[in-house]
Amino acid sequence: MEVSFLDFKPNKKQKLFLESEYRYTAFGGARGGGKSWVVRAKAILLAMNYKGIRILFIRRTYPELYQNHITILESMTKGFATYNRQNKELTFINGSKIIFGYLLNESDADQYQGQEYDILFIDEATQLTEKMFDKVDSSVRGANTFPKRTYLTCNPGGVGHAWVKRLFITKNYKKGEDPKKYLFIQSLLEDNKVLMAMQPEYKTKLEALPYDLRQAWLYGSWDVFTGQVFKEFVNEPNESRKFTHVIYPFDIPRYWTVYRSMDWGYSKPFSIGWYAFSEKGVCYRIKEWYGCSKDEPNTGIQLSPIEVAREIKAVEAQDDLLKDFNIIGVADPAIFKSDNGEAISDVMARQGVYFIPADNQRIAGKMQFHNRLVFDEDGYPMFYCFNTCREFIRTIPELIYDETKVEDVDTSQEDHIYDELRYVLMCNPYVAKPKPVTELPKDDDPLNLREVLYF
Repeated sequence: MEVSFLDFKPNKKQKLFLESEYRYTAFGGARGGGKSWVVRAKAILLAMNYKGIRILFIRRTYPELYQNHITILESMTKGFATYNRQNKELTFINGSKIIFGYLLNESDADQYQGQEYDILFIDEATQLTEKMFDKVDSSVRGANTFPKRTYLTCNPGGVGHAWVKRLFITKNYKKGEDPKKYLFIQSLLEDNKVLMAMQPEYKTKLEALPYDLRQAWLYGSWDVFTGQVFKEFVNEPNESRKFTHVIYPFDIPRYWTVYRSMDWGYSKPFSIGWYAFSEKGVCYRIKEWYGCSKDEPNTGIQLSPIEVAREIKAVEAQDDLLKDFNIIGVADPAIFKSDNGEAISDVMARQGVYFIPADNQRIAGKMQFHNRLVFDEDGYPMFYCFNTCREFIRTIPELIYDETKVEDVDTSQEDHIYDELRYVLMCNPYVAKPKPVTELPKDDDPLNLREVLYF
């Protein structure tokens, strides 16, 4: 594509974006990578190159869109395009249109269903849920010869962090998603030579940030990000964290206590986790069953309570990790209610699967997990997860804070595993205690203890 009419020369990463003809192209990563300019340039180029094309340009709110893009696009296209504030459309002299819209919540996405657009731009895609993305992306269609593409800009973090990361970073595709249709262009501050020349102190400011923010904002890491709730959870060692919470499975001693914790779901996923507690109170997540559809995000597999209970009973009777234990079941108090018929807890009890009501205090449960994730001076935490619990490892790091309840987790996400984790931790509350002063053993000490155990 020719870009001679623009007053700015694209860098190598921006040029890749301008030239991309993939069905889905995402551009972003670090802050200061030049994504705002390149999406505006791409939209103009497409509008000018294809007479009569319809382009939809989306951001979370219209005021953000107007301030960050529309006013600048008006200036960039002066003389060959006109913006209509009432219709929120930028119309070019060749009949092409850029239509501007917003997606503040999932109901806003319904306005685009039934519409047809050739090109879709989503600015700050991680601010949208996967369902919002799917709905608006379904409008990219039409019986014409225009290209059908979706372009996204994104930074780590936000309610859509998980699905953007899945599609473009970890490339964990579902049925019907063609890996050949997706391209991610990682933009870094160093790629934006103009900003580096005009504001050389910007990099210094990013380098001075705490580790997590520095990794996300300077290096575009998708493993740590702003708004992440459980930053302490360590899957892999890194420059600031030598030890991890994820370990290989081992045989559980038969004198340990084992719990089964459940967060019920039918249309939404259910989550069942099995936990072992050592004699020192250390919690190990040893097994899981996550009832989530493989094809639909955050959607349940719609098994009945009887079916789930029968499977639980079979697993606990046959699995080498679980058999021969007297397992204690704990679950969301909601399953004990019988307002609309028989309580789920009673249905499962008839199958020989028993639960007691959990303490459902959200903030207290969240703090229990925070407390257990802390590594002591010797590098040991009070919580571990077997590496076979893949859904736990996937979903827990993606949780973000609620925008209004700032101390709580955003419940619009896949928080079902987190919920059943809270239930079991509240059954076994942990209070961090200071380590006592080491004492030498007395001659008459039969156990020859060198220090008091404090776990």
